[in-house]
Amino acid sequence: MTVSPNKGSNRPEWLWAPEDADVEDQSPDFNAGLASLGFIRAAIRRSRRFCLAMATAGLLIGSGLYLSSPPLYQASTTLLLANGPEAAPGSAIADDQVIAQSRAVAGLALRKLGLQESVDSFLGSYTVTPLTDRVLVITVSAASGDAAVSQANALATAFLQYRANQLKTQEQLLSSSLDQQAIQARQQITSLNQQIRQLSAHPPSPAGRAKLDGLRTQRGQAIAALTVLVQQNNSEKASNQEVTASQIKQSQVLDAAAPIPPHSRLKHLILYAAIGLIGGLVLALGIVLIRAFTSERLYRRDDVARALGAPVKLSVGPVRLSRWLPGRHGLAAAESTEVQRIAKHLGRAVVPSSRGAATLAVVPVDDPQVAALSLVSLALSCAQEGLRVIVADLCRGNPAAHLLGANEPGTHVVSVHDAHMIVTVPDRDDVAPVGPLDRVSLEAQPELADALSSADLLLTLATLDPSVGGEHLATWAPAAVAIVTAGQSSWTRIRAASEMIRLSGARLDSGVLVGADKTDESLGVTHPRGSGYGAGEAETGLPDAERFFATLDGGSSGVPSDDR
Repeated sequence: MTVSPNKGSNRPEWLWAPEDADVEDQSPDFNAGLASLGFIRAAIRRSRRFCLAMATAGLLIGSGLYLSSPPLYQASTTLLLANGPEAAPGSAIADDQVIAQSRAVAGLALRKLGLQESVDSFLGSYTVTPLTDRVLVITVSAASGDAAVSQANALATAFLQYRANQLKTQEQLLSSSLDQQAIQARQQITSLNQQIRQLSAHPPSPAGRAKLDGLRTQRGQAIAALTVLVQQNNSEKASNQEVTASQIKQSQVLDAAAPIPPHSRLKHLILYAAIGLIGGLVLALGIVLIRAFTSERLYRRDDVARALGAPVKLSVGPVRLSRWLPGRHGLAAAESTEVQRIAKHLGRAVVPSSRGAATLAVVPVDDPQVAALSLVSLALSCAQEGLRVIVADLCRGNPAAHLLGANEPGTHVVSVHDAHMIVTVPDRDDVAPVGPLDRVSLEAQPELADALSSADLLLTLATLDPSVGGEHLATWAPAAVAIVTAGQSSWTRIRAASEMIRLSGARLDSGVLVGADKTDESLGVTHPRGSGYGAGEAETGLPDAERFFATLDGGSSGVPSDDR
């Protein structure tokens, strides 16, 4: 803002410089998919430090797990197995694989080794892999190479022993089954012999002789069948014995257990670290996306504008505050580009008055520090140009007054950077202080009344509490600018602030979004030109402040111009 003499008037001419805002892309957002991708990208971008921290934590955890766990050594042995007739090709080797990984084989191997380890734990230390339909490979992991070799040998021996016992058991069961068939055939012959003896003891008769002949014929057939069955059973037993002996004899250790050369520890460390890094990053992204989709906090200009019911005319990036340097030392942040842009925007929103000082209220919805810094920056620039400025700090903690060095309630004259201004702070118990635009209040505050009578500009910083209301705001300024920090306020909170401004009777000029995301392409406009907001501007083509000065000074020299 600059000040220059106003021809034909004792009042200085106010030249409000427009903000150096970039022209936003006004193309409509017609692709919901792209909007969703942009939303996700913006959420990740906002949480990039959290994602980086989680990924780093995962990397450290993965590396720590590898370094804290003892290195495992491996040994493998190869078994060549002879199989009998199969119902389907490959079924026998699959059965052998299951048997080798059974609790029975693991327990037998543990007994051979004399270890007190649990069977379940030992089962998890080795794997059995079929290479062909006759070759099995047993791989064991242990704390040392010798332990791995001995355990692999014990497993191979236990498996071959268990398998041999199973084959012998099957042979015995088959032999018992064949013997049972022969026993049943002999029992049938014995029964026929008993019937023949009983019938021979009766007196001879034609019917008896016929029945006797039939029984003798059946006995002859049964004896012949028994002879054949015995021969077949003997042949099958011999064959089964031969097959079983062949399977047991030909099943042997093809390659004795030998240690497997260990992999590079560096490669394992890199692998564990990479797994931890990816796991931490995936977890962080999941948390970020869930938080983004479930959060009610607003980030986009359009969302904030809808909640305010007023356009977001300015959005700036994050403002770095000197929170460790309170008071006037914190004014160093006022030199930042973002604060300067906000101050220029506030200057353009000032409402002039033909009867007294121009006024503006600044309402921070969430963080009062940025609003206080911007308002103080505007006050200093105006005071340095010769305007008489009053700063009213109605916020809890009085951040603007602290920046100017006025820490106590009351009306004070302060000097900052060779600029003089007046700072007024209400009593701490006055939660809804009435301002000088109320005649009764003005009469009750003589110091403020005297200062206001000669002041050119009254800037008010006020936070609004729904439990108290904001009716007092209109007694300080007829118009207000709301300052919202992206991601700190919900729709309900922003909406409540805007409604309290309107219910007080003040006009909500616009909103300022602090910490806006660079990927946000929304405009932050809610009201079309010519209706609602800006209707008065559409009538003459001049903002309210320009129309006021044009009317006051005859429509010529008093009209402010943009200082670019």
